[in-house]
Amino acid sequence: MNKLQGQLFRIILDIVKQIPKGKVATYGQIATIAGTQNPRLVGFALATLKEGTEIPWFRVINSKGKISFPEQSDGFKIQYSLLKNEGIIFDNKNRIDLEQFGWKPSEIED
Repeated sequence: MNKLQGQLFRIILDIVKQIPKGKVATYGQIATIAGTQNPRLVGFALATLKEGTEIPWFRVINSKGKISFPEQSDGFKIQYSLLKNEGIIFDNKNRIDLEQFGWKPSEIED
């Protein structure tokens, strides 16, 4: 990882830290706030996290309101469980209503 990428990853992770309990944000939303137009970079930054991290990685979902892991995977099951435990409601297609549970950038704390 080069220095610039490392700085961007830190910015992304700092933004993810601010997503409040009971809310979700999309990869694209985080990318935009971080100043990049590449949502994949958010995924790459989250993939660097170690198990047991305090950063709420599980609050980041895709723009369709879905968890990006395949539904039968352990990653999906873990993320689904963590979100349910925070009161996030999924519909019968495992989607989250972004109007109801989406994090508004105006909620960013200084």
